[in-house]
Amino acid sequence: MTGDFMRILFTAAATLALANASFAQEAEAPAPSPGEIVNAAPTEDWTIIDPEDLVVMTLPPLPDGTERKVVMQLISEPFSQGWVENIRTLARAQYWDGSAILRVQDNYVVQWGQPDPDMGVEPKPVPEGLNVMDEGDYVQTYTGGREADSIVLWHPKPDLIDSYADYASFQDGWPIAGNISGDTRVLSTWPVHCYGMVGVGRNMSPDTGDGSQLYTVIGHAPRHLDRNIAVVGRIVEGIEHLSSLPRGKGALGFYEDPAKRVPIVSVRIGADLPEGEQPRFEYLSTDSESFAAYADARANRRDPFFIVPAGGADICNIPVPVRRFEIVDEGE
Repeated sequence: MTGDFMRILFTAAATLALANASFAQEAEAPAPSPGEIVNAAPTEDWTIIDPEDLVVMTLPPLPDGTERKVVMQLISEPFSQGWVENIRTLARAQYWDGSAILRVQDNYVVQWGQPDPDMGVEPKPVPEGLNVMDEGDYVQTYTGGREADSIVLWHPKPDLIDSYADYASFQDGWPIAGNISGDTRVLSTWPVHCYGMVGVGRNMSPDTGDGSQLYTVIGHAPRHLDRNIAVVGRIVEGIEHLSSLPRGKGALGFYEDPAKRVPIVSVRIGADLPEGEQPRFEYLSTDSESFAAYADARANRRDPFFIVPAGGADICNIPVPVRRFEIVDEGE
């Protein structure tokens, strides 16, 4: 009886030891990386991008036959909608077909479309009826508590410390910044210039550009451009076809030699392409728990390579995940 009891006690102790070891291994499991969090995000945390909000720019193939397509997502309401409408109008008028990439400035921007007046290139007339935007449209302003004795508290969430504004955050999948003023009654927000964001070229103020000349950021985020130029979207696929182009040798990275300019074959709205060719993209909802975990992981890297979590992140160091998806025929 004593021997049987000891065997049971030993077995129980061994089982407990194994359980503790297993628990310790689970407790010491490495923290997931941002990419792992994104890959594990459930389907319901992803938001489909309407093909009406996607613009496909086709460049000539490379000498080895590699196809070059650049896909831009147009920014959603309430930001820059007058310019966004112009871009749809211009694309549907095939305005950019046969134009060119004119400027590639290292660590800054790639610019295409309407040439500057002093480039010696014949300007192309734009379609009639384009929106003429005001400089005030760079920013969205919300006012609450108009009564003199009222108190309004804005609570942007999630918020990040920002060097260019009172706070930075995300709204409907877009990186934004904002200021709170007027005794807390006035909230101003605007989209920010991160890598891959697309803006509207313009002349000197008060000109705001009509959308016929566009650029995308290919370097360190030029946040000093915020609220000075309209941000109208971001590149969601094919940025490598722009960021890898030879740098222009002229002032501000313009190509001095016309032969260096990269021709644009076509620019089309995604919804206007044949159904089988329409781009299908979705982004990780910035209101989801998955995005909150992803943002925290970007700010505090705990996966095995890292030694010290940074404890914070710049708004542009938390790029909103965007991915392609395929439509699955349920009958298959």
